[in-house]
Amino acid sequence: MALSESQIPPDAQHYLVCGTEDCERNCQFYCNDCHQPMCEQCRDEHQKNKKTKNHEVVPYKQRKRQLPVEKCKLHPTKEMVILCEECQIPLCYKCTTTKEHRGHVFTDLQMVFDEKVSLCQEEIAKIRNYFEPTSQDLKKDIAGDVKEIKKIMEGLRTSMKAEAEAVKKLVDTVTSDNTEQVNKIEQSLLQTLNGQNQNIDEYISYLNDLIKTFYGCLSPSNIEQLTFALNSENLIIRPIPETSKPVLPVFTAGQYSKEDVAKLLGKITVPNIKPENRKIKPMETVSTQLKPTGKQRKQDKDKSDVKQTLSLSSSVTEVREYTVPCVDEVYHISLGKSGRLWVSDGSGNLVQTDLQGNQLQKIQTSGGSQGYHTVTQDGDLIYTDQYNKVINRITPDNTIAECIKIRDWVPVSIHSSHINGDILVGMWKVGEGKVTRYNKTGTEIQNIQRDNKGQKLYKYPLYITENINGDVCVSVRGKHSVVVVDKSGQRRFSYTGQGSRILPFGICTDVLGHILVCDINSDTVHLLDQDGQFLSLLLTPQQEVKCPRGVYVDDENNLWVGQRYTNKVSVYKYLQ
Repeated sequence: MALSESQIPPDAQHYLVCGTEDCERNCQFYCNDCHQPMCEQCRDEHQKNKKTKNHEVVPYKQRKRQLPVEKCKLHPTKEMVILCEECQIPLCYKCTTTKEHRGHVFTDLQMVFDEKVSLCQEEIAKIRNYFEPTSQDLKKDIAGDVKEIKKIMEGLRTSMKAEAEAVKKLVDTVTSDNTEQVNKIEQSLLQTLNGQNQNIDEYISYLNDLIKTFYGCLSPSNIEQLTFALNSENLIIRPIPETSKPVLPVFTAGQYSKEDVAKLLGKITVPNIKPENRKIKPMETVSTQLKPTGKQRKQDKDKSDVKQTLSLSSSVTEVREYTVPCVDEVYHISLGKSGRLWVSDGSGNLVQTDLQGNQLQKIQTSGGSQGYHTVTQDGDLIYTDQYNKVINRITPDNTIAECIKIRDWVPVSIHSSHINGDILVGMWKVGEGKVTRYNKTGTEIQNIQRDNKGQKLYKYPLYITENINGDVCVSVRGKHSVVVVDKSGQRRFSYTGQGSRILPFGICTDVLGHILVCDINSDTVHLLDQDGQFLSLLLTPQQEVKCPRGVYVDDENNLWVGQRYTNKVSVYKYLQ
């Protein structure tokens, strides 16, 4: 795939060249001590050389940027290599002895520069991997909406024309019926008038005949004939036949208005609702798990007995729903003893409730959209304090105490093992992450950071869980994957989704060793076996799941699902 202009670094070449003199091979590596690009062959020679064998040689993309050389303005022969923490200005070593900086704290400028470079690289990666592709996706969405609008509007026009044609047909039918009625009335009236006209014609003919008779009486041949004629009834004039004027029909015009016609033809309206914001895939990783069962946890032996009879059900059934008080959304949940819930949102609120929804206590923490709290085998809640870089413990009597102190890393996620009580902590610092294992007393016993090839396993370990076989399962922000290692910390597999790339958040396992993980990229919950094989989409938007952020399987094998934009938790039965 071709890079866009914004993706091409300003110092890009057709290919990188080895920096060793007279070597023109492609560069693949970089010595952070010599600040020199190297090919593979020169790298090998560099590491064999006694003087340079301890130098840090890394893949070129992981190189440290060399601090720009800049002379001190007060001491032109000296280079600025120190940062005054008090004044926040670069200095040379000689400046540190002056009165202005006496007693101040100084930091190696190369270290500060490395941190800034790392931050810039992080921001560049964010732009390239999230902001720019997300913006391009929005452009595609807008183009799709334009196409859809044109299609819908053409459909509206077609529907309106069809409606108008239907009304026109009705108008033509009614007009035709009225015209036929007028024709019939006209035919009947004309027939009546024609009859009357014929009667008058016959009467006039009769009168003419009568006149002739009377003329004959004026010249009779004898008196007897005249007398007979005068006495004859035929000489009596019949009355004029009766005629009548026709009653003509009257046309009453229809009573209608434009609104009446609009009712017949329908009208176009735009719903008076607020336009929905386009859905943007979150860059931050989020998780939610919600409410507990109403019964106490069962013992491991009971779990083992149940496991022998359990299998995946042919369908997923919602069995109940809970509302969590004091939060607008639910990002993560830990289940305590007696069904007590610890629920956190994205604003650092950590709330304990009972099964009736009553708030028991509320703590403000530095956590957010991570799985940053868990309940131990003893029933204590432990949570990460990112600001102070410690793990705090809350005992059943509500005492808060520091139990693990962490120095150079920021603790972001945590899980208490149900197998042996070990505490797994996901940690982060600029550019890399790791998972550290502590025992119950808080003693560090294992660090999981790189695989057997030296590659980083995690960038930002957002949520952690442990499978029944001791595998450590982590949803990783920045890598779009679920990374699973065995007890010894060796990579077993990575899961990146089906079809489209997964954006994993909340993660948990069940008594059968299944791995359940939320994918906010597709609003689904994926079900994997313990070897990373995809089994099914356990929950999808068809089950009215939207933005799932947390999953949790309780001791009764119920699946609890929390979502981002609601404080409601749905509980499902998926094993039988």
